[in-house]
Amino acid sequence: MNKTTAIDAFSALAHDTRLSIFQLLVTRGPGGTPAMEVARLLGAKPSTLSGHLATLRRAGLVRATRQQREILYAANLDTVSGLVTFLLRDCCKGTGTECLDLSALLPDRGAC
Repeated sequence: MNKTTAIDAFSALAHDTRLSIFQLLVTRGPGGTPAMEVARLLGAKPSTLSGHLATLRRAGLVRATRQQREILYAANLDTVSGLVTFLLRDCCKGTGTECLDLSALLPDRGAC
């Protein structure tokens, strides 16, 4: 990941509704959620939601897959992993010997 890609991703998340969409999709898991369900769960207008999903998708934070007549949206965790790596790659001057293990910050919930 390069700086421009990271800035695009952070810019996409720097909006209340888009951050809520992304957090919802993370909680829903890799199977994806239909756009109308996302709108219902967040109380958002579908027309507004469409623009936000497009922004997240352009930034690589969300992926969309067609399943028959609907499109399922899911968080792209590979991009999130890339962002974390980008932010921390030079931690402790690149040695990582004194850096906090970030996985310890997450509650132990097992695999998604």
